[in-house]
Amino acid sequence: MFSFDTIIQQFPVVFEALNVGFIQTLKLFFVTILGALPLGLIISFGSMSKFKPLSGLIKIIVWIVRGSPLMIQLLIIYFFPGLVLGTNIWGNGESGRFFAAAVAFIINYSCYFSEIYRGGIQGVPHGQQEAGQVLGLSKSQIFFKVTLLQMVKRIVPPMSNEIITLVKDTSLARIIALQEVIWAGQAFMKGSQGISGQIWPLFFTAIYYLVFNGILTLLFNALEKKLSYFKA
Repeated sequence: MFSFDTIIQQFPVVFEALNVGFIQTLKLFFVTILGALPLGLIISFGSMSKFKPLSGLIKIIVWIVRGSPLMIQLLIIYFFPGLVLGTNIWGNGESGRFFAAAVAFIINYSCYFSEIYRGGIQGVPHGQQEAGQVLGLSKSQIFFKVTLLQMVKRIVPPMSNEIITLVKDTSLARIIALQEVIWAGQAFMKGSQGISGQIWPLFFTAIYYLVFNGILTLLFNALEKKLSYFKA
């Protein structure tokens, strides 16, 4: 049982704990974005390579990563080195769990991003690349001055969906005991800082996700409008 007065008394403690957890969530989100966006582009190039062994291998890896749950990937990446190889490569404590979670998220989302990149690149009419060749542009100039600009407009909607999904997927990191915002909220059900049996802090965690996703949605909508001058 709890009363409104109890919530008022407990709120400062809960709010501080949720803020600490959300900072961990934000760190995991931004590290994933910084790692997965460039890695995904590299993977997309590999999947489109004319060297069949390379493209075939990368397509198999992308299929495995996209076809298996991220939760399983987190568990394997975190526990496999210690349990099977006998070496804890991640280190101890919260920093070790964060490092392992970041690696798992970057690998997972780079594979998803690679397919979005590939679709965006292949969606640019081939005639425009031929026009660049006629103008004497090199392959790199054609990519950056012709293909890339049009690809960005094409990939913004699906990329924004994946990035918003990433915000919510960060909650999966608690499976390896990373103390993100939902972990912090759930802790008050089990007992944390003198508070136990309270479920209301868990509902407040949703507010963090709603606000952050709302900000991202506004930013992506503004980006789409800014790129609207491209008529693909």
